Amino acid sequence: MRRSEFLQALSREHHQGLYVALQLIRATPDTQEEARRAFLEFWRTEGRQHFRIEEEILLPAYARHRPVDEPAVVRVLTDHIELRRLATDVGDEQTASVDRLHELGSKLQRHIRHEERTLFPAIERALPDGERQQLADELERAERSG
Repeated sequence: MRRSEFLQALSREHHQGLYVALQLIRATPDTQEEARRAFLEFWRTEGRQHFRIEEEILLPAYARHRPVDEPAVVRVLTDHIELRRLATDVGDEQTASVDRLHELGSKLQRHIRHEERTLFPAIERALPDGERQQLADELERAERSG
């Protein structure tokens, strides 16, 4: 599905997240350290900031038009908490088992698919054209400020 311009940067980051999630899901004892390192690099350079931007900019913009306790929003926020916990666990080599990597990869994959299939289309429907450019500008500034 073609994503609205104001959400394209976040969608591109989702592609990288899906790639990393697949590495985690497919990790074996022989590849687990490589998958772990790939995830931690993604988390450090993109993932953590991506969550922050969604929570601080995207979801509040959506909340101007829809209830804050809408199930799609609640799921994103609870997923973010769970994924942060799993990222912390995986960052600790002692708890980064293959099973833990698989759990993280599956959770990350489901989360991204939920955002792409449910949340982002709902945001595209809810935001009037007049607010989209302003949101796009805010998202771009946040990406640049890192």
